[in-house]
Amino acid sequence: MSREPRVGCGVVLLKDDAILLIRRKREPEAGCWSLPGGKVDWGEPSMAAAARETAEELGVQAEGLTLLCVVDLIDQGDGAHWVSPVYLAKAFSGEPRLMEPHKHAAFGWFALDALPAPLASSAAVAAQALRARS
Repeated sequence: MSREPRVGCGVVLLKDDAILLIRRKREPEAGCWSLPGGKVDWGEPSMAAAARETAEELGVQAEGLTLLCVVDLIDQGDGAHWVSPVYLAKAFSGEPRLMEPHKHAAFGWFALDALPAPLASSAAVAAQALRARS
């Protein structure tokens, strides 16, 4: 169990007022619908990591990233503490597809008022931030 926070990142992709979510197979939050994203590597800016993770997971290029919110995931049970900036993509190029089926079970587009369950904490906080902007 690490006593140091880890740094993650997430990306909000929107299309026709729907948000793209992926269903996680791995911890943390296995089985939850989450944002594309992942771990920030040593020496890597978080925005670059967010773009890289989106390309690795979905095969799309996120463009025009701006900071939407920051998520703290603290799980005392397993000792996990993640700090994750979440970026909003102004646009993206390419057609999303599952690039890492060993990590993700599915992806889908969901209206903000009809999000699937269970929802990962990062997706819930990002959805709140999106609603607050409207």
